[in-house]
Amino acid sequence: MNPDDLKHFSLMAEFSEEDREALAEMLEERVLPNGKSAFREGSEAEGLVLLEKGRLKLKSGRRGGVIGSLQAPEHLGAASLFAFGKREVTALADGACTIWVLPRSGMARLLNDAPRAAYRLAEATAGELGGLLRTGTDLLSEAELE
Repeated sequence: MNPDDLKHFSLMAEFSEEDREALAEMLEERVLPNGKSAFREGSEAEGLVLLEKGRLKLKSGRRGGVIGSLQAPEHLGAASLFAFGKREVTALADGACTIWVLPRSGMARLLNDAPRAAYRLAEATAGELGGLLRTGTDLLSEAELE
């Protein structure tokens, strides 16, 4: 991926050019035809997924079907760079897609080769998770008031 393209992803919007270049070197490209999975629910979450082109449908067996979608440029799975666990959904290409993956092993290499970029990614991920937690807490509070 071109390092300048990383600016379009909210997680990397504040990265310096040098940080984007270091991160881009660690990414692995995957081209998905329509219907092909980027990953499956219940599989080990192996890293950050950047959707560069196309759209992914998110399906959940537990919830019984499609629960959402992602449109490029979006990302998912950043927390899996730092914590082991299973994927909560299946992500399927809705038309042709291009994704880039930063596997957990790539994050370890980034930490060794470009620690500032690794720190910025960890910081951005923590900020994103904090925002999701606040949103979830707000929704729970509203539900309790009803």
